Amino acid sequence: MQRHDFPNIEQLSQAFADFTASTLQNTLSQKQHATLVVPGGNTPRYYLPALAKCELPWDRITVTLSDERWIDVTDEQSNEHLVKQHLMSHLPADTRFVGLKTQHDNPFDAIDEIHQRLDRLPLPLSLTVLGLGEDGHIASLFPGMNPDLLSGQHCVAVAPPISPSPRISLSLKILAESEHIALVITGKSKRRLLDRLSEHHDPKLPIIWLLQRTRSLATVFVTDDE
Repeated sequence: MQRHDFPNIEQLSQAFADFTASTLQNTLSQKQHATLVVPGGNTPRYYLPALAKCELPWDRITVTLSDERWIDVTDEQSNEHLVKQHLMSHLPADTRFVGLKTQHDNPFDAIDEIHQRLDRLPLPLSLTVLGLGEDGHIASLFPGMNPDLLSGQHCVAVAPPISPSPRISLSLKILAESEHIALVITGKSKRRLLDRLSEHHDPKLPIIWLLQRTRSLATVFVTDDE
């Protein structure tokens, strides 16, 4: 991991935006199209607007999600809703967005359709941005899952025991094959987890599964701000 610590969320957001813009520009200097994966949660509300201000050929960039709750995409808790509000609404109208939600009753029945949807993206994923849960989860891949079962298709359906709704997540395989990976970690508890993982790689945690499988150098943006 290449770690960068910041005193506040504002400085982190600007550094993240600069890094993301530079990474995507570099990809587009070599390829016609790029794919940007962004997460949900609270923190993207800060850094996605900073990214939206970057001058990029957005018509050549496809934006998609790392995971999604199986709820209506207009719901405040929907990752698609968040990304459209804080990123897509500030970008040119021809910027392409690919969501993960379908009309199926549950994500387990939607795997084939979502896999095909993802398979039409420019692959491998150019830049995957992830958060980190206090339990070490990434996207919707949680401790207790079997990592050997998370690499078949481009996506996996998940029913977290403490979550009010099931979820769909990009698979460990497609995440690990990303050309570039960025982690945005905010808050003291998550920073302490990162500190511990830097000393001891806990094999039970999904973030470690990813780092052990990827050939990319993960760029990590850290602040104690929440």
